[in-house]
Amino acid sequence: MTLFFSNTMRKLFTIISALCLASTFQAQVRTEQLLEKGWKFTREDKVEFSQVGYDDAKWQSVTVPHDWAIYGPFSINNDRQNVAITQDGQKEAMEHAGRTGGLPFVGVGWYRLDFEAPSFEKGKKATLIFDGAMSHARVYVNGKEAGYWPYGYNSFHLDVTPFLKPGEVNELAVRLENENESSRWYPGAGLYRNVHLVVTEDAYVPTWGTHVTTPVVKDKFAKVHLETQWNMPEGKKITDYTIATEILNPEGKKVNADTRPGDELDEALFVQDFVVRNPSLWSVEYPHLYTAVSKIYEGDRLVDEYTTRFGIRTLEIIPEKGFFLNGKLTKFQGVCNHHDLGPLGAAVNDAAIRRQIRIMKDMGVNAIRTSHNMPAPELVAACDEMGMMLMLESFDEWKSAKVSNGYNKIFDEWVEKDLVNLIHHYRNNPSVVMWCVGNEVPDQWGGIKLARMLQDICHREDPTRPVTQGMDRPDVVVENGIAAIMDVAGFNYRPHLYQYAYNKLPQQIILGSETASTVSSRGVYKFPVTRQSMKKYDDHQSSSYDVEHCGWSNLPEDDWLWHNDKSWAIGEFVWTGFDYLGEPTPYYTDWPSHSSLFGIVDLAGLPKDRFYLYRSHWNKNEETLHILPHWNWEGREGEVTPVFVY
Repeated sequence: MTLFFSNTMRKLFTIISALCLASTFQAQVRTEQLLEKGWKFTREDKVEFSQVGYDDAKWQSVTVPHDWAIYGPFSINNDRQNVAITQDGQKEAMEHAGRTGGLPFVGVGWYRLDFEAPSFEKGKKATLIFDGAMSHARVYVNGKEAGYWPYGYNSFHLDVTPFLKPGEVNELAVRLENENESSRWYPGAGLYRNVHLVVTEDAYVPTWGTHVTTPVVKDKFAKVHLETQWNMPEGKKITDYTIATEILNPEGKKVNADTRPGDELDEALFVQDFVVRNPSLWSVEYPHLYTAVSKIYEGDRLVDEYTTRFGIRTLEIIPEKGFFLNGKLTKFQGVCNHHDLGPLGAAVNDAAIRRQIRIMKDMGVNAIRTSHNMPAPELVAACDEMGMMLMLESFDEWKSAKVSNGYNKIFDEWVEKDLVNLIHHYRNNPSVVMWCVGNEVPDQWGGIKLARMLQDICHREDPTRPVTQGMDRPDVVVENGIAAIMDVAGFNYRPHLYQYAYNKLPQQIILGSETASTVSSRGVYKFPVTRQSMKKYDDHQSSSYDVEHCGWSNLPEDDWLWHNDKSWAIGEFVWTGFDYLGEPTPYYTDWPSHSSLFGIVDLAGLPKDRFYLYRSHWNKNEETLHILPHWNWEGREGEVTPVFVY
């Protein structure tokens, strides 16, 4: 058979051949170092700590991630707060000794690291990525300040190219400072998430520089749209470069590919579209993940390679009917979780995170709300892989304060930067199904323009996901219009107001963004067994009979009455999946109380009785039979001991 090629086809064949040959022989052009070991740490604070050559030999040797405060000691004087918690109904200021866990997280800490960057040389670019640094991080490279980022929960990146020295040992110093009354729970301290050094050519895909969407998803095919940002040196333009992308299926096999030169109409973007036949959809039950591997060339020289993991799935909220994942009606059986890992503190630990997800999935949980802040990348990656939906939350405050040194102090300057970082970081992750821009913010009494601004930023950066906020005064936000402008009206507690809100809101759906706040202590049973609100005991515990809650909250069945029976009630996020450090409600003033009692699972990761109540209701694929308190009770002979069976 004789084949005839047009001139255009010959040129394309020559380009593709050259690209394939170049990729075979080209050395790695993008490197990433995890800056984990070799760090030095001190709680002292001197300006010379940032200087080149400072002798830190006597400092403590630590490994990052590192939470300096979890080591203790506990003290009633650590962040002793005298406040009125208005969202808890407190009218006058009172002492809160263990509100932030009674751990010594307040103050300054310094980290120093000597490191080599063997792949960095003149003409290359270097980026430092901090997954989280608590807080007010000032970063110095070889004695020069490279950048500042105040919000301790957010990931951020810095261009450190001007400060690195090729072929030499470089010095990195980080100053962190936590202020008094800057949190309502234990926030952790230090470089508690990972630090990365990425080295690229001078033309490169920036951090979080791709955006994948799946605008069409059907049984037989899906359309995948990929936009890749491109940073170029001065004098270059996008048409000088060519991008070659392969789409790999969950088994790692190529299912499509596209090679195209940059288009000047797209400015600093490469825009590509693909068709994937017979797609494997991402879902809670089957979390299938695809990968886009993009190689960018200048002529036949490979200048960057960037990998993007994504899922193919659809999200839809239909008024009156509910939330649909891949066209299937799905109720949120969710929990809220703080970021600390109990006795491990705030330092990120992948094994502990995955253990938490496994425990929650066994209970029947299908979604987690990252209350009340940006998550660790390890949590999002694990949820992608294990099949857990995520509502990613950003802020506990806007312009109005809950605590005197909270986010309100930096809102005006930093809120858009923080929100854009969050969305760019995670908009390709299929587990992320909703953005949440606030939690019980005092601005809900009149900040309708602030709410609209934050939601508009989310829509601008990611038009594919709905936006909500957790509002704890349904009556107020329905009347002033804030609830009506949100994509999803998220209500914290007060389910008795759901019908009232539904009758007035145009969205015709309601989300329980935070529910229950039932309190219990594992293995502790109190008598008489009656429903109690804010009940306190001498041992600072709550009954595990699951009949006690807070003054503003309720028991699990109070929420189920709505989410089971009303199609417009699209599900709930229970407060909380796990106990956490701080907020020892109702023991605000009682020392030594320094952890919550809200969790369905305790600080050690051991399920309370309430775990099996939720499991019997949510996990329809497994049998549940759990009896409490136990078979006999020495000392209660002749008395009636109620037995609960889940």
